[in-house]
Amino acid sequence: MSDPLRFLTALSQTLASVALYGDAHPATVRAQERALQRLFDLQSADPRLEFTFLGQEVLFGEEVMNGLQGWDWNSRLSEAGIERLEFTGPVDADQFTRFLDQIAARLGLRPSGSAEVWQMGSSAIRFGQVALRDQARQQEEDALAEIMTCRTDEERQAVDWINREVAERGRLPVAEADAVVRSLSITMHMQRAMLVPLLELKEYDQYTTTHAMNVSVLSMALGEFLGLGGEAVRNLGMAGLLHDLGKIRIPLDILNKPGKLSPEERAVVQAHPVDGARILLGGHDPLDLAAVVAYEHHLMLDGGGYPCLHYPRSAQYASRLVHVCDVYDALRTKRPYRAAWESERAAAYITERAGTEFDPEIAHGFVAMLHKTEGRIIAQPA
Repeated sequence: MSDPLRFLTALSQTLASVALYGDAHPATVRAQERALQRLFDLQSADPRLEFTFLGQEVLFGEEVMNGLQGWDWNSRLSEAGIERLEFTGPVDADQFTRFLDQIAARLGLRPSGSAEVWQMGSSAIRFGQVALRDQARQQEEDALAEIMTCRTDEERQAVDWINREVAERGRLPVAEADAVVRSLSITMHMQRAMLVPLLELKEYDQYTTTHAMNVSVLSMALGEFLGLGGEAVRNLGMAGLLHDLGKIRIPLDILNKPGKLSPEERAVVQAHPVDGARILLGGHDPLDLAAVVAYEHHLMLDGGGYPCLHYPRSAQYASRLVHVCDVYDALRTKRPYRAAWESERAAAYITERAGTEFDPEIAHGFVAMLHKTEGRIIAQPA
């Protein structure tokens, strides 16, 4: 049996074991170790590998693979949007584990209500749909934008529904919120380079939804950029998505008012951190970190901001991180009372206020992330 065939066979056996027994079962652990060893063997000749799953054929590089008759994982992978699997360099055990976690989630081998979100992070493993090599760069970017628009439209509808559930029924659908975070994470990692899918508004009353999604993605991207682990990044994504949940109690005529707020109206707006924290702590599955971030995300490093604390203190690290992402996206968004700022101007504002409003390490890390991803930030049409 050839090395590519041995690897694909071992990979499918591992996925089958996940479906039958779960991650921690000894049979799954052994199958995963065997698949990784098959990959090591295959990469010993050349660490750069490429598999393509199309129709009834599997390609290894440019060659059709033989010996896979009856191997139904080809169609299962392609139907899940995994048409191409690439290894760009040597793979370690941690990368391979994260890869298997992602694949299992895509294939539906995990419960749909799972609270876990799998992050690829920095990895030599890439997978997704096939992009034709002879397409012009602009065509590839247009196709990517279309794919991401479809995905983010669904996510935006889900967030709108979540907000309605909270407003009308007083319940936060935690599993659905987690599914949105998971989907945003997959969108962010679906290409070779990290993409930050920033959404633009079509209607002013969409601000709360699109802003929440942007802050979720920016928070996950920044968490990864600063070296945080998968669980911490997942929690940041959830906290970013729900940081403004308290705004569901602000009347739209105040939220979208084009002029200066009256003192009474400003008090209504400034109550949303407290309202959001209460909602997040009051459900059947309290989200402690998200509640802290909701409460603290308008606190400044120098003690300013709101809500007013009886005993001034520093905000938690997650709150300081989400605060930077929150302000950046707010500045980059067109609002009834001002035009959207350009990215460079918003980044300069964050740099200037590092050490007073923003945590310096987080602020400088955020700006460095923007510079690294310059040209890869895709503004989505609403």
